[in-house]
Amino acid sequence: MDLFDLTGRSALVTGGGRGLGRGMAVALAQAGANVAVTSRTQAQLGETLAALRAVGPGGRHLALPCDVADLDALEATVTAAAAHYGRLDVLVNAAGVQVRKPSLEVTPADYDSVMSVQLRAAYFAGVYAARIMKQQGAGKIIHVASLTTAIGSRNVSIYSAAKSGIAGVVRSTALEWAPLGIQVNGIGPGYFKTELTEALFQDPERVAWINARVPAGRTGLPNDLAGAAVFLASPASDYVTGQILYVDGGFLAG
Repeated sequence: MDLFDLTGRSALVTGGGRGLGRGMAVALAQAGANVAVTSRTQAQLGETLAALRAVGPGGRHLALPCDVADLDALEATVTAAAAHYGRLDVLVNAAGVQVRKPSLEVTPADYDSVMSVQLRAAYFAGVYAARIMKQQGAGKIIHVASLTTAIGSRNVSIYSAAKSGIAGVVRSTALEWAPLGIQVNGIGPGYFKTELTEALFQDPERVAWINARVPAGRTGLPNDLAGAAVFLASPASDYVTGQILYVDGGFLAG
């Protein structure tokens, strides 16, 4: 299983303080990677760092407080992670925010708050990481997409626009950076219960509809992304780039 071995490799996971980001950070550590995680919340970073260290001895894990909407801070964080490890092999963009309201009620402030994290920060984190990876001749960039990358959804129009944009970021940068040895892909989670989707899961009728609509018969858990994250971060995906891998229990197949 050497194709999936990340021993000695370094990864940075934005939004690693909770939810899907934390789940993927732990998965990379379990595969042998040294993992740096970012979050705006120090307490969440501490919890993730404890989870990473619980994977086993030997990991050089790192917590880096950062608001990814601040591009100067984001660039400094990417640079700090690379400097700490001497290189940067993997970037996972999992930072996320949500504004859940009808589009007719959306304000410019709502729009900017979501776009600044979900699309702008993801784009520039990729650029900052790719500049480092270019010097190495190799690297993996993984953007977190969504079901809304492929389909529409009510009351999350800004999020849907941002996640649709992620598909364009993945495809375009994959084309540009493939000659540099950098693969760019996305993971598209289906319905996962996390802090970001908590409001959705407070609606019993909506939850019943989701469970009935998902062929797997259940919603996702953070560790359901582990295999996809390790695959896209590892040598197993060296000839895979520009793709969105949906982890949705079969939702889009229907």
